Amino acid sequence: MTDANRKPRPGLGRGLSALLGDAVPESPVTGTPEAGSGVRMLPVSSLVPHPDQPRRHFDEDALEELAQSLKQRGLIQPIVVRPTGHNYQIVAGERRWRAAQRARLHEVPVIVRDFDDAQTMEIALVENIQRQDLNAIEEAEAYARLIREFGHSQEALGKLVHKSRSHIANLLRLLDLPEGVRQMVLVGDIDMGHARALIGAPDAEKLARDVATKGLSVRETEKLARHAKPGSKRKADPKIRDADIMALEHQLGDVLGLNVKIAHSAKGGTLTLSYSTLDQLDMVCQRLSGERI
Repeated sequence: MTDANRKPRPGLGRGLSALLGDAVPESPVTGTPEAGSGVRMLPVSSLVPHPDQPRRHFDEDALEELAQSLKQRGLIQPIVVRPTGHNYQIVAGERRWRAAQRARLHEVPVIVRDFDDAQTMEIALVENIQRQDLNAIEEAEAYARLIREFGHSQEALGKLVHKSRSHIANLLRLLDLPEGVRQMVLVGDIDMGHARALIGAPDAEKLARDVATKGLSVRETEKLARHAKPGSKRKADPKIRDADIMALEHQLGDVLGLNVKIAHSAKGGTLTLSYSTLDQLDMVCQRLSGERI
């Protein structure tokens, strides 16, 4: 889509209500949509989901809970749709539509609007984010598509969803992860903090499985990823010490009559002498300086 053909976005940055416009006036008494306000009843079977809906993972327990509620009270909040052929494509409200199917409702209230593809993506994205329905990968993929196909900048997206530009940028970096890791975020095996720590790590998918299996914290995941990068050295297990180092500790301890500890690594180390009296300290100082103190 070129800049010349792209429709203006007067609602950009003002949230869902601005994108939808004054579509649904509410009754001051009941708080539900008033008759004649553009809300109509349509058969559930005439609605079809949007193939590029940002949300891809629907929690089964939450869907069943909503379906039970719809059986008792019906669907109050309308689903936003747009015409597509002989049916209507869902713009916002796919979760409610899925629950309505489970509840065996024959008709649901809808608002019909003639949105283009970009507006449809914007509204679906904002609705899901405002409801906190998207996980990090779904949100990142939606941002990427709005940037790639509809020319939005990261700054414009931040205004649209009321998030910082750095938040948008950090989420987009998650798309650099292998597909297996992104899938683990989608299903909730690891969260965004774990995933961010694994960006750029070798064999990130294996590390992600280790994180999920062991229940590692984000801080532990960061350490695991650092150790896995080329050129890094894993810290030696303190329980497994070099036999030569231990022998040297005993030898020096016998000569000095003190407790000696040596911490050695490829870059050097430390020699620790522990004393318990001032006389022992004086003795060490004399031996080091060659003079009597």
